[in-house]
Amino acid sequence: MAVIIPREDGVISVSDDRTVRVWLKRDTGQYWPSICHTMSAEASSLEYNSETRRLFVGLSTGTISEFLVADDFNRMSHTRDYLAHQNRVTAVLFSLNCEWVLSVGRDKYFTWHCSETGRRLGGNQANAWCTALQFDEQSKLAFVADYGGHVTVIKIKDTGCDVTTTLKGHSGSVRSLAWDPDRSLLFSGSFDQSIIVWDIGGQQGTAFELQGHHDKVQALMYACASKQLISGADDSFIVFWDMGVNRVETPSWTDSDVCQKCDKPFFWNVKSMWEQKTIGNRQHHCRKCGKAVCHACSEKKSTIPLMGYEFQVRVCNECFDTITDEDRAPMATFHDAKHSIVYIHIDQTRKRLLTVGKDRIIKLWDATSVLH
Repeated sequence: MAVIIPREDGVISVSDDRTVRVWLKRDTGQYWPSICHTMSAEASSLEYNSETRRLFVGLSTGTISEFLVADDFNRMSHTRDYLAHQNRVTAVLFSLNCEWVLSVGRDKYFTWHCSETGRRLGGNQANAWCTALQFDEQSKLAFVADYGGHVTVIKIKDTGCDVTTTLKGHSGSVRSLAWDPDRSLLFSGSFDQSIIVWDIGGQQGTAFELQGHHDKVQALMYACASKQLISGADDSFIVFWDMGVNRVETPSWTDSDVCQKCDKPFFWNVKSMWEQKTIGNRQHHCRKCGKAVCHACSEKKSTIPLMGYEFQVRVCNECFDTITDEDRAPMATFHDAKHSIVYIHIDQTRKRLLTVGKDRIIKLWDATSVLH
């Protein structure tokens, strides 16, 4: 895991080799470590606040270590340890306005501590490993993703916390979260290769799907200034999604024993097969209207970018005729990163993008042409 240092040509990284490194760009144009600090255990997560230069490192033992980084980024001093979890820390966030250190771990717990005293203020237990975390300072809502594919919404109060709701939409483990504070949109990326956009502010249960990856979605980052979502996955692609457009919610798939277009029975509808003296068909679903259809009534495919389908998907023949070339105009751009991505970070001011891959390589990209 790594982050770009704002207003500096530098990067801070942590690794399971137990080291925390601060990389600064030299006159030669290469990045060399100005700090290489060895931790007591594997470093599993990272949070850096540029205003206070406070660095929080989550460890595989469950401890979160806080450091203060010097002005010249040549040394860092240990401030305190937070005994936050009983297992690997998977995500750490620091709220400067609230003075909280929030974290989740593989012990299935979400906890938050006072960053002034180090005292534990509260926590909540999930049903599975906690994998990702986001926090909205204004509403004091914490979003906790877990290995079971759920996202728990937790309201933090002065006296404790309450579980507001649980977002269920993924069929695989949720590995990353991103938050749009301006429009109160939550983005979740999953092992089921999909991204779901949850409209938290609308309070209507609205959710949009984004289908643009062919493998597990591992990393998400939202650029507020340009209203773009950036996603990375095991398929080695970086996708920039335009979230400034009014997207359409994907319809729920309907259940039926017969094709809702031609009334021919599906293969489990034995009664209708006997009455019509015919062999049942396999059931499909139109991605545009959600109706259950047979193969003959859904032979065509099309992209539907407004619904988040950037690749061609099955649609019924009737819906295919209603999709225009303007409807097929892409709303995302795809870029080959040349490595499987596990983490993404951006510097919106300088329009730089950082990716961390499974190959343990950190790449810095000039995103001027794609960040609006």
